Amino acid sequence: MNPPTDTGLLSPVRAGTPVESLVSDRAWLQAMLDAEAALARSQARLGTVPETAAAEITRAARAEYFDLAAIAVSARENANPVVALVRELTRIVAERAPEAAEYVHRGSTSQDVFDTGAMLVSARALGAIGEDLSTAADHLAALARRHRDAPAVARTLALHAVPTTVGLRAAGWFRLVEDARARIARLLDGGLPVSLGGAAGTLAGYLEYASDQDHESPAAYTTALVGEFARETGLAAPTLPWHALRTPIADLAAVTAFTTGALGKIAVDVINLSRTEVAEVAEPGPPGHGASSAMPHKRNPVLATMVRSAALQVPALASGLTGCLLAEDERSGGAWHAEWVLLRECLRLTGGAAHTLVELVEGMDVDTVKAERNLGSTGSAVCAERVVAFLTPRLGRGPARRLLERCSAEAARDGRPLARVLAEEDELQDVPATALRTLCDPRDYTGAAAALVDAALGDR
Repeated sequence: MNPPTDTGLLSPVRAGTPVESLVSDRAWLQAMLDAEAALARSQARLGTVPETAAAEITRAARAEYFDLAAIAVSARENANPVVALVRELTRIVAERAPEAAEYVHRGSTSQDVFDTGAMLVSARALGAIGEDLSTAADHLAALARRHRDAPAVARTLALHAVPTTVGLRAAGWFRLVEDARARIARLLDGGLPVSLGGAAGTLAGYLEYASDQDHESPAAYTTALVGEFARETGLAAPTLPWHALRTPIADLAAVTAFTTGALGKIAVDVINLSRTEVAEVAEPGPPGHGASSAMPHKRNPVLATMVRSAALQVPALASGLTGCLLAEDERSGGAWHAEWVLLRECLRLTGGAAHTLVELVEGMDVDTVKAERNLGSTGSAVCAERVVAFLTPRLGRGPARRLLERCSAEAARDGRPLARVLAEEDELQDVPATALRTLCDPRDYTGAAAALVDAALGDR
């Protein structure tokens, strides 16, 4: 019988996307091995591990040399996979260079290796997510620019409200993606730290193994070691060990929840705009894309559906990660362990959503003719706000509003243009019919939409 694998059968949003390999078991194992190798090189640079030993440890720290399934099963003995990993790494090093084996994991603890590995996995996944967001932002900026002035109807509480433009809606999507990308960039710019604390956050083990070295002070050595470790891994140097201070995990929870929420907003809009009776946008794809198993005529908005599914899952997972801030004492029994699957799911669902969004927006079909037709489907009712503003100096706000409520209802009931109904009102006999028609033209009432698109896009 084949060993169980997670192929993404129940999570199509991330199945087969680049993030899958970046957060796989093998990737996680390699990240922990990278942490072990980086630690040995850092200690060698400070003279507490021979350079030759660090080189041998680095050569042995390759995931293909390890039996993933065996390490996973062995993890049940210690509630984490690092103990088995260190045992196997030590064995592999000993077979190649016996004198180097004693320097594996020197002074370290499981949480240092696992947490540093987790930050490496997160950094690599967030890097790929950021690239997809940047690509999606480019497509959305082009969409907003192309349809900058195309009129459409804005909907509030599901009903037609006032005119807007296709470009302004796309500019809003662009800003959401840019906001998510910026948050990820800030987190990667010095926000994901190495973990180096030793057994209980005092770094005592690291210091003890360096006790025969001539160092200015314990603080100077540990500061130097953390700094070297950070440089070797490409991560940040924390002020304090964070075994029970889970800010980095909470930061990852927050950025993945925001990112999927931002992408989910776009997905919800696309789903609604794809409705048969709306049909202002359609997803890209070859024949068969979005097919229904029962209804041959349908072409479902499957890309938006998958993005939305991730956006509904990640906040719940992120809440669980944030709850793990309640880590007792200096090392937690259970809270730390609970983070692992939650973090991986947050990363791969976010990565899947970002990659799927690129596919969605790069070829999305926008029907500006249908958008303008929908805008006119309620006659000039969507311009009632404008007419009230025009009539307020003449009639007062209350009377103007009551007049528009009555005339709008009459126009809708009789199927007549609002401008013609207004022209029959005694109070408006001196207002030229052309002026009333202009006031009631939805295409002429998009406010500052074009300027807002320009402001949102900047120099893009």
